[in-house]
Amino acid sequence: MSEHDAIAGLILGYAERLDAGDLEGVAGLFADATFGPRDGPARRGTEAVLARLREIVILYDGVPRTKHVTTNLVVEVDAAAGTAAARSYFTVFQATPALPLQPIVAGRYHDRFARGPGGWRFTERRVLVDLVGDMSQHVRTR
Repeated sequence: MSEHDAIAGLILGYAERLDAGDLEGVAGLFADATFGPRDGPARRGTEAVLARLREIVILYDGVPRTKHVTTNLVVEVDAAAGTAAARSYFTVFQATPALPLQPIVAGRYHDRFARGPGGWRFTERRVLVDLVGDMSQHVRTR
């Protein structure tokens, strides 16, 4: 598997896990990484990310009833340093008993990675939200 494919697998695996309601799997991707909004507080490590996900993500019979579509992926690898950066777009669709199928949010991911003995891993994910629709069925606000 190429370095690009391994990194793309992490990015797409995030979406797949989240849509499946596997919050533990999502949080596990950030075991030694930071995760958060561009200008807001970032969470670091599995437990902190999992606590935040459990706090805000609304599940319906164990799933958020979303589909994260990730596009426009650009991966830049520094093979000598064992690091990489990626940028991608995301659009999240949702349908619930109270919400017909529709896009609810769109934005960009800015990611950083490091290569270690086990392969590539996230070191940082920053979420940049550009467009917001009806998020009331997806996340709890405070």
